Amino acid sequence: MKRKQFLTTLAIGAAGMNSLSAFKRFTDELSEQDLRSPVLFIGHGSPMNGIEDNSFSRAWIQAGQDLPKPKAVLVISAHWLTDGTRITAMDHPKTIHDFGGFPRELFEVQYPAPGNPALAEETRKLVKTTDVMPDHDWGLDHGTWSVVRRMYPDANIPVLQLSIDYSKPASYHYELAKELAALRKKGVLIIGSGNMVHNLRLIAWDKMNVPNYGYDWAIEMHELFRKKITEGDHQALINYQQLSKSAKLAVPTPDHYYPLMYILGLQDKKEEPIFFNDQLVAGSLNMTSVKFG
Repeated sequence: MKRKQFLTTLAIGAAGMNSLSAFKRFTDELSEQDLRSPVLFIGHGSPMNGIEDNSFSRAWIQAGQDLPKPKAVLVISAHWLTDGTRITAMDHPKTIHDFGGFPRELFEVQYPAPGNPALAEETRKLVKTTDVMPDHDWGLDHGTWSVVRRMYPDANIPVLQLSIDYSKPASYHYELAKELAALRKKGVLIIGSGNMVHNLRLIAWDKMNVPNYGYDWAIEMHELFRKKITEGDHQALINYQQLSKSAKLAVPTPDHYYPLMYILGLQDKKEEPIFFNDQLVAGSLNMTSVKFG
């Protein structure tokens, strides 16, 4: 073990000993509920949705008002790709402005939601198929804060992020998600934040303000994804490349698609999908979002 890794391990161990009572208090509070928390896949689209008043941001605000208030929020964002799986484990995660070329107003946004190292530790222990490492350097990227700050503007609910191991296939993320199911019974709202159809290179900039505008291939995949989710055909969605030749255009890279795998993996067989923000944008994106539970 390298010296830096050894010292990090010692620090984590010491912190765990010091926060043992806090960990127990938090997990005692997370008693299993009669009703599981819902799970959400949210198409987050442009970072500007985090500050603009539009139909997408209004739907996020409404969701925050309609859903049972969670004890914590765990987000799998398309914008935290790692080698291995990590979870934010700090008390105060920073607001990350992981983009460029946007107005100053967007860079000035701060979302000071607390973290919760105790919940991070509980989540780590739930996952048996891989070693989830605690992370103290990341924070909340725009795939998380642009959505969650609209849902919970008071920033008084702990928010954590779980990274995406980008070396693994869709099936891996689907199976890993199942190990997180116990969190639903403890009041934790789990959100996958990405976009099912997401090809930034082919955006029709001149059609940005045309409602529900999509290229033929985007419309095809938009409808196929929606159909397979409605049918509960998770295997087809895991093997999305085989649905159509259009899949290569709709999902040129899987970073924004993988968060959907976590929400499908957490879906109970009896839970029907409820779609919202179900629109195409600028030809090559869709904002389709879905709630289970």
